[in-house]
Amino acid sequence: MKSVREKKDLSIISYYTGFIILGIAILMVIPMITSLCFKEWNVVLDFIISCCISLNLGFLFIILGRNNIKGSKFEWKHGLVIAALSWIILTIIAAIPYRLSGNLNSFIDACFDVMSGFTTTGLILIQDLDHVSMGLNMWRHVITFVGGQGMVVFALSFLVRDTVGTYKMYVGEGKDIELLPNIKGTVKTIWIISFIYLIIGTFVLWIDGIYIGLNPVSSFFNGVVIYMSAWSTGGFAPMSQNILYYHSLSYEVISIIFFIIGSFNFGLHYAVWQGNKKEIIKNIETQSFAITATLTSFLAAVGLYKLGIYDDAISIFRRAVYNVLSAHTTTGFANLYARQFALQWGDFAIFIMVVAMLIGGSACSTAGGFKGLRVGILFKGVMGEVKRLLSTERKVSVFKYHYMKENILTDGVVKSSAIIIMCYIVVFTIGTALGAYYGYPLSNAAFESASAVGNVGLSIGVTSVDMPNMLKIFYIIAMYVGRLEFISVFVLVGFIFGGIKNICVGDLK
Repeated sequence: MKSVREKKDLSIISYYTGFIILGIAILMVIPMITSLCFKEWNVVLDFIISCCISLNLGFLFIILGRNNIKGSKFEWKHGLVIAALSWIILTIIAAIPYRLSGNLNSFIDACFDVMSGFTTTGLILIQDLDHVSMGLNMWRHVITFVGGQGMVVFALSFLVRDTVGTYKMYVGEGKDIELLPNIKGTVKTIWIISFIYLIIGTFVLWIDGIYIGLNPVSSFFNGVVIYMSAWSTGGFAPMSQNILYYHSLSYEVISIIFFIIGSFNFGLHYAVWQGNKKEIIKNIETQSFAITATLTSFLAAVGLYKLGIYDDAISIFRRAVYNVLSAHTTTGFANLYARQFALQWGDFAIFIMVVAMLIGGSACSTAGGFKGLRVGILFKGVMGEVKRLLSTERKVSVFKYHYMKENILTDGVVKSSAIIIMCYIVVFTIGTALGAYYGYPLSNAAFESASAVGNVGLSIGVTSVDMPNMLKIFYIIAMYVGRLEFISVFVLVGFIFGGIKNICVGDLK
């Protein structure tokens, strides 16, 4: 009986994972067309090979799973395992054109950059970025854009008619908000919002790019990819100098507007679009973000001013505030060289950056980190507990928080938020210790670890092709678990080891 159930579990997972793999194959058409437009024939061939591998693997998974899927009940474990497993498989597949390009030293490096893209992190190991093909550069930003919205549900919503269990996979990708009564409508609304902003953002950056001196074609390409990174809080840029390449205050201001908007909850966007503008003020996440963003920006600016690095308002905004907000929204855009953080900013400003990166953006958005929702809930939970202790024993106090609607602040909500935050802190601590073990200064190790687990992408110089493979693998894992917010990954690990245990027990019997 148990073996039959396990067989059906594997069939469900295989069937839906197959469609997700087909989704990545379809996405490869975008960089393929880009390469055709710029006559990059070798790159076209790279993507044809990668696409064929993806299509064959996807159909294989579907064929293996479809025979035993009828009559099977789609459970929470299936949705969470599919979400977590798919990200691993997609990372390996999406890394194929990276490796074929010759711009990465190893397949581990290729997987590192792909995981960084999918998780909207932005740390890179790619070599000679300034001369990377247009097709591969487009691919880097496409996976960032799609990864921010949610690759799993994107594929299932547009490729699978039966939406049973889609919500469970949607939650497995670290999202839980429902904009409409059905999950398919919710996902399509998210994509509509993203594409409308894509058109607006690309146009604005295109015009500004021409204004600052880029030719129209280059300006358009830069506008598309920079918007994709900004909206997805991804941090990738087409040039190695990142945002510093443009040397433009206007470009920085436009990008900061889009990555702050991109870090907000999709539910908040939908509420504003529906005319409920008061939600911006009432929402616990926007309140939390306003407080922490202002505080971290102010403290970093004061610390840097004290060091005498930036002594005028424009410099403080462009170098201090911009990078702190980039860290806080987990975007990872930088208008400084990586080593300037280590050599100029000092320990206090680096500490503020670490805090900002760990706090992160909003839940059910493209951002990473603890999330403002959890920080707000934990703060309200502590304040509620203090009020409860100070009140009379007979008085029953009910505390609430506003998150799209009025919600009761239960012990369970506070506990679940605290558990996830603790998971982030544990991974951050391990990453810091591992970096220090390999000889990096403690502040540098902490900065890079926070950037990886918080899905930020800012680097202080630790991330490089020369860093130990063990550290590369750890950062890949940290980006992965941070983006999926641990639970679905824990379920996948439990599912795998549970299966191995059952096989071993069966052999003994």
